[in-house]
Order: sequence, then structure tokens, then C-alpha cells
Amino acid sequence: MEQLSPTATASSIQMDYMTLLVTQLQNQNPLEPLDNNEMASQLAQFSQLQQLETMNSSFADVLSVANSTYANSLIGKEVSFITETETGDRNITSGIVEQVYKEGGENLLVVGDYVLSIEDIMSIKN
Repeated sequence: MEQLSPTATASSIQMDYMTLLVTQLQNQNPLEPLDNNEMASQLAQFSQLQQLETMNSSFADVLSVANSTYANSLIGKEVSFITETETGDRNITSGIVEQVYKEGGENLLVVGDYVLSIEDIMSIKN
């Protein structure tokens, strides 16, 4: 049996469990059979884990859409953010959000010559 990675899915874990279970059933002592309640309980736990994985994936999709919608709502608005000069001085800079694009799953805002993440924004004006 292969070693499980920390990111193994419920389906792959369940398949490994089923393989192990079939092997145990084939080689069990007929005078001491496996406990059916324990097997049913473990299968129910795998089913719950699969449902949680599905919910987590769906929630991640909803969150991504909400973040994109929020980023797009900033187009045309004036935002303030901190910039750093060549000498290391920090200044508050403002500008109008001209464009939004996605890179590596992150929404980036184009403000003049700057590219910002939503986390870089200090304030928003209409």
C-alpha cells in the first residue's frame, strides 16, 4: 500500500481502506469475525470526510468569485496605498483603479504605474 500524503483526498483514503478491509475479510479468523458496526462506522466517517471536502471546495469557489467581484467594483474608484521611494522613504499615494486582472489566483489592481493587491489598499474614495 502506498504512503499517504498530507493532501490525500477522502476518496483515495477510502479506496485504500476498502483494499485493506477486503484483505482483512479474506484472511480473518472464522471464529472471530470483524465487527460489522465498527466497519460501518468507519465507512460513515469516510463519507462525512468526502462531504466536507466537497463543501470546502465549493466554499473556495464562492470566495474566489466574491473576491473578484469586490476587486472589479473598485474600477474607477480612487484608492490610497503606501509606496516606497528609492531612498526607502514611505509615502501615501493615491490613484484611480484602471484595471483588474488575476495572476496566480490573486486579484491585482492597476493604479497608474502601480500594481497592487487588495491588501495594499489603505482607503477607498468614490
